[in-house]
Amino acid sequence: MSEFLLARLRRPRPCLGEIHGSSQPMRLGIVEMMPGDFRTWTKDHTRAVRDLGFTGFGFHLDGETAFDITPDDCRRYHEFMAGEGLDLVQFAILYRECLFSPDAAERAAVTVKINRGTEIAAALGAQAFLLRPGSRSPAGSWTPHRDNYLPESRDLLVETLKPIARKAEEDGVILAMETHVVSIMDPPEKCRDIVEAVGSDHLRLIMDAVNHFGSIQDVYHSSAFLNCIFDAVGPLAPVAHLKDVKVSPGLVVHIDQEVPGEGELDLALMLQRFDALFPEGYGLIEHLPREKVPVAAANIRSIAAHSGVDIH
Repeated sequence: MSEFLLARLRRPRPCLGEIHGSSQPMRLGIVEMMPGDFRTWTKDHTRAVRDLGFTGFGFHLDGETAFDITPDDCRRYHEFMAGEGLDLVQFAILYRECLFSPDAAERAAVTVKINRGTEIAAALGAQAFLLRPGSRSPAGSWTPHRDNYLPESRDLLVETLKPIARKAEEDGVILAMETHVVSIMDPPEKCRDIVEAVGSDHLRLIMDAVNHFGSIQDVYHSSAFLNCIFDAVGPLAPVAHLKDVKVSPGLVVHIDQEVPGEGELDLALMLQRFDALFPEGYGLIEHLPREKVPVAAANIRSIAAHSGVDIH
């Protein structure tokens, strides 16, 4: 472990209020190690995940490919995964459409894709089906646009999500919406409002705290900001994305992701608060090159051990 990380662990802990350690271990998984099309997987892929100590994983299937998946493909998936000892924590499909586009045809098209994804998530037994809200920007789903924040955009998103959530209820699937400061899904209080407006227990959020950091002050006071995030949406977010945050040089403001345990995030507090809400819940590492995954996993396990959080 780096000296930087050791120094982080030696810092006095903030008051944690009603946080209590759970009797069940939290679990650790990885996203982006498995290929996007599960029909191409080999035992080498699953072995690589297990060799790093992970018990779960997530993967992203292309939204157009989703319509090619057959019941036999899903049956073969279960035959392949039997005995592998890995949980499918997070399934996602990729799409460029915006769920709150003013174009009704675009919203209808993405609803069809998501509903097909819901059926696949059910067939594969995924713990959560990840959704992205999209953006009014033509540059991509995770790019800013002023219209993302209009009240009417929020209303269109809720309108789109209601029938999607009903489909998830019918198929027994938990939808987990990704959030981000550049997207319509920010701040956390607004995320909670959207979930409550849809009104389905099958629509939940991803606890991706780093995605909400939009100012240098938030980064340098990460404990207080983390508590605000968990207070707003913690009980609604049963899957955590584990990463770190740093302020990078340059004008005007550059806030970037970092290897867990190597940035400014009070990761100990995040693990404690998530574990208190979701014993046996999964934290997923994402967005790292393969060579950095082992140190990320080691850092998370070390921070957890020093913070009274047991990771399976």
